[in-house]
Amino acid sequence: MKKRLLAAVVTGVLLTGALAGCGSTAKTETKDDANAETTGELEPLTVAASETPHSEILEQAKAALAEKGYDLQVTVFDDYIQPNAVVESGEIDANYFQHLPYLEWYNEENGSDLVSVAKIHYEPFGIYPGTKATLDEIADGDVIAVPNDTTNEARALLLLQDNGVITLKEGAGLEATTDDIVENPHNVQIEELEAAQVARVKDEVAFVVLNGNYALQAGFSVAKDSIAFEKADSEAATTYANIIAVKAGNEDSDKIKALVEVLESDEIRDYITNTYDGAVVPYVEQ
Repeated sequence: MKKRLLAAVVTGVLLTGALAGCGSTAKTETKDDANAETTGELEPLTVAASETPHSEILEQAKAALAEKGYDLQVTVFDDYIQPNAVVESGEIDANYFQHLPYLEWYNEENGSDLVSVAKIHYEPFGIYPGTKATLDEIADGDVIAVPNDTTNEARALLLLQDNGVITLKEGAGLEATTDDIVENPHNVQIEELEAAQVARVKDEVAFVVLNGNYALQAGFSVAKDSIAFEKADSEAATTYANIIAVKAGNEDSDKIKALVEVLESDEIRDYITNTYDGAVVPYVEQ
């Protein structure tokens, strides 16, 4: 079970930053690359982030935070260990790159004491057309391609269940596998592929189920092309929303409260909505 949980949380967090790459380097945004200037009159507020979409969203928050007296300084990482390590050490105030299951796994594995202070966005799974345009066309024996890793296969199966394609065993939840399918009225075949490969078979299968990042890379618009996608109140959206994390004890600091207030503002939510075409969606508490 521990091995399975590790696969789930690591894969889930990797997909939140799938466009950022791999490695362990960091880049601090400067005046030249972020149009930000440290005036000396503002209190520094430091945040570690993945590049896309996290640092892009933070860039939009700089002006509002400056008005509140803070100079937002973003350090971009392309790995998923260092952003937590630098917050735990106190080198950086907060990070924005992960979801809560990954944070909890990281704390357990590293003996750290990091906490979530806010959910900012989620990246919804969607069902997309392959050889069939709508679920009304589904026929006996149709093939549906889904990611084969633990976290994302479960999300795909839950989405198919939500749209009446299959029924899963009660309680399967976010650990569901194809073994948990108890009703399959159309006898669909679930083709399990590495997540990055799913979109490549769209011309060979009836439907594909994709994460928002991979949908964008495949040229799909989540808002316009998906047949169905995870809703804001779905179990997956709530569980895998991307968070602001800080070292325990810093949750109520003025600078962290200011950061959360700005990232939850209508201005930032509108930016996310208008920029990412449904692949990144503002999280709103239900």
